[in-house]
Amino acid sequence: MNKVLLIVVMLVLNGCAEKEEYENVILAQMKQDKDIKDYGIEPEIMTKCVIDKSSNNMPGLFLIDPERRQAYKNYTKMLDLNKSTDPQKTLNDLRASFGDPKKLAEAHSNYVESVVECMSGLVTGGEEGLKKAQ
Repeated sequence: MNKVLLIVVMLVLNGCAEKEEYENVILAQMKQDKDIKDYGIEPEIMTKCVIDKSSNNMPGLFLIDPERRQAYKNYTKMLDLNKSTDPQKTLNDLRASFGDPKKLAEAHSNYVESVVECMSGLVTGGEEGLKKAQ
């Protein structure tokens, strides 16, 4: 019984680690994004929104699902592509990791659409909140 519990705990912690790496990469990008700053959106709130939205369209059903864990790793690597010392090799690795170029493009679209939806929602929500306060 203790061994099973230990295995479950280890799986959850590993799943959390992949998600946390993904979160850190997004947060770093959101802190640098000019639009986020211009609209006065908190980078942490934007990051949480993007993670929630993009995760809804990732493979796997839950945090410790091996497919979801791999998706978090792949998305993290995709977002860090511009930091690669050999972007072409990294891009080829990403194509292989995602399965094919089409799936990589779908993942990139999922991320970008999540960012746009979150920004739109947070800006609109912020404006509505301002109107109610007046």
